[in-house]
Amino acid sequence: MKDRSQNLLAIRPIAANAKLSEGMSADERFQNETLRPIIKLQNDILLLTFKNYIVKRKNVFFELTIQKRLDYIAHAIQKDIKFRNSLKGMIIGHYTQMEYESYALNSSALNKRMMTMVIKRIQDQIQFFEKATTA
Repeated sequence: MKDRSQNLLAIRPIAANAKLSEGMSADERFQNETLRPIIKLQNDILLLTFKNYIVKRKNVFFELTIQKRLDYIAHAIQKDIKFRNSLKGMIIGHYTQMEYESYALNSSALNKRMMTMVIKRIQDQIQFFEKATTA
């Protein structure tokens, strides 16, 4: 029987742009080996979670210009502590035990990397929310 860590690693997609090299920092290695594949795996749920966030805040997002929408995404993730913690939980819950131990050593810096990646991923798929207004 496979253990939890093996099962988690088995379901992760390959992040093609996650390059690894000898000279990279431990944080960058963690970002590329762990965060990128998990965030890619969780993409759909991250988008749906943000869509729900928009709806709970009276759909103000849809009245904004594109640039203001991009700013809204960044601001929501950076400033709304409850929302940010929810997003972090969706990612941290997919760590193996070893990955969590590594994460715990430098969680502050890794959280910044994680949230920057989530912001960028949601901003890059802003068209997802356009479809939500016409459906």
